[in-house]
Amino acid sequence: MQVDAIREFMRESFPQAKVDVLTVGNKGSMLRQEIDFSHLRPGGTVSGPTLMGLADAALYVAILGEIGLVALAVTTNLNINFLRKPAADRALVAECRLIKLGKVLAVGEVYLYSEGSQEPVAHVTGTYSIPPKRDGN
Repeated sequence: MQVDAIREFMRESFPQAKVDVLTVGNKGSMLRQEIDFSHLRPGGTVSGPTLMGLADAALYVAILGEIGLVALAVTTNLNINFLRKPAADRALVAECRLIKLGKVLAVGEVYLYSEGSQEPVAHVTGTYSIPPKRDGN
């Protein structure tokens, strides 16, 4: 699956995601998300829901890169370990790798970074349910 096709799909199907798909393929993806005041929680750190949303999007994009544009693939589990405080003045980068891609379930992990840092701010694992193929698909 081409990056441009997935970018267009995300713009049309998930305009609320506000992520930039940097790479996709080889059972992985890399996404970037700008951070602004709306992503911060009290104390000036990036909110947990922002981190989880980016990780979830990275998993989704990696899966779409392998199975095609299947809009109804859905998250069934998401676990996050917050490792260190993300920089409030830098974008977040998500690096995803699929661990297992089956017919029904996909499992992956995501490392989240403040842009420019080599130390992850969070580690996420997630599972997606892949809908069965219908006749004609």
